[in-house]
Amino acid sequence: MQNDLIHVMTQTFEGHAQETEGGIEYWLARDLQHLLGYTKWDNFLNVISKAKTACEVSEHAISDHFADVGKMVDLGSGSQREINDIMLTRYACYLVAQNGDPAKSEIAFAQTYFALQTRKAELIEKRMLEAERISARKKLTTTEKELSELIYEQTGGNDNFALIRSKGDRALFGKNTQAMKARWRVPDNRPLADFAPTIILKAKDFATEITIHNARTQNMNREAQISSEHVVNNQAVRETLLNRGIRPEDLLPAEDIKKVERRLTSEDKKALKTPEGV
Repeated sequence: MQNDLIHVMTQTFEGHAQETEGGIEYWLARDLQHLLGYTKWDNFLNVISKAKTACEVSEHAISDHFADVGKMVDLGSGSQREINDIMLTRYACYLVAQNGDPAKSEIAFAQTYFALQTRKAELIEKRMLEAERISARKKLTTTEKELSELIYEQTGGNDNFALIRSKGDRALFGKNTQAMKARWRVPDNRPLADFAPTIILKAKDFATEITIHNARTQNMNREAQISSEHVVNNQAVRETLLNRGIRPEDLLPAEDIKKVERRLTSEDKKALKTPEGV
């Protein structure tokens, strides 16, 4: 019986969820009022007020999670009038539930429901960011391989490719590769890029792509030319980052990319063995 009730309540809460055109999930406060067992709007506004305070204390922008809106309601006479309402994100609903009357069974359910849903969303976002970093690392590997092959095609050799890449690092970070490895505590036998945050991986990739483009279109046939081009492009990318308040050498290292890949692969295997809902 308890499981049936939980199933019904879950469907009820999910049934009232809506989405903006941008795909942001939300609940209307007047719907949530009844879902949480509040009969009076003024009483529920007091709970929302506490939730807004909690939002601000948590250093989240209230306007990002609580948006005042108006909606039309039918009157007995057949006419309509506009009433005030509030669009609440999943996080806002969680805060409302946390500040509601714990004696209400609806509140007890909502506290668990929105806590789990919020946690689930955070895990999804974290996984997407990790997958994006892995993708950026693979893209950089491909781009650097393309540059190495281009140097060989146009100059007849690429023995100094590692040196060219190191010069690019110095131009991007203002420090050489070894200095950055020491700063990020990267093992000597591992590439610096395996510990670089996503923005650095994309910055290095962008600079390398420009080098490939210019070396090809300008028919550079000397390694020194391509090396100089690569330095200039990394310096330009560095300037762009600095202008946006990002100092590459001051960024914290990211987790070892190989550990991230192993973790995601392991999670995928577990998900296949025990799919959600089974």
